[in-house]
Amino acid sequence: MSKNRDALKFFQNFIYQMIDIGGENLPKSISTSLGAKLGKMLKERGFVGVESSLKKIYNVLNAKTKIKTLNDDPKTLDITLKYSNKFCPIGGKVNPDKAELIQNTICIPYTIAILNSFDPEFKYESEILECILNSNNTHCRYKLIIKPKSSI
Repeated sequence: MSKNRDALKFFQNFIYQMIDIGGENLPKSISTSLGAKLGKMLKERGFVGVESSLKKIYNVLNAKTKIKTLNDDPKTLDITLKYSNKFCPIGGKVNPDKAELIQNTICIPYTIAILNSFDPEFKYESEILECILNSNNTHCRYKLIIKPKSSI
């Protein structure tokens, strides 16, 4: 596990350096592009539902994923990602100064790009409710709102 954590720390430092050098739009653009590619690949492999796709991508990050429907119009999901320790695979240990930056440049654009690949007829919005980087706990929690683009 030490080698995995070292690799994650390297990845996290790389992200921070990208932000320092290229600003917030650089990692946001890369996250969106990578998310779209992963979404296309998952769709080609038969993952078409929002919930099954989210569970698949978070499983790769070793998160236990719980998805609860809060509302049907617009469809609103409460998503909780539970990790084995107080360490975010994207942002690292608690760091409130970097939390919003990581959420807005990596987490949200990546997830929304994946979902847009499945069904571009919908608009996806995300609201972070809890984050390891802010709260120093073992889980992240966010609200995902799914609206038809025709009603926007």
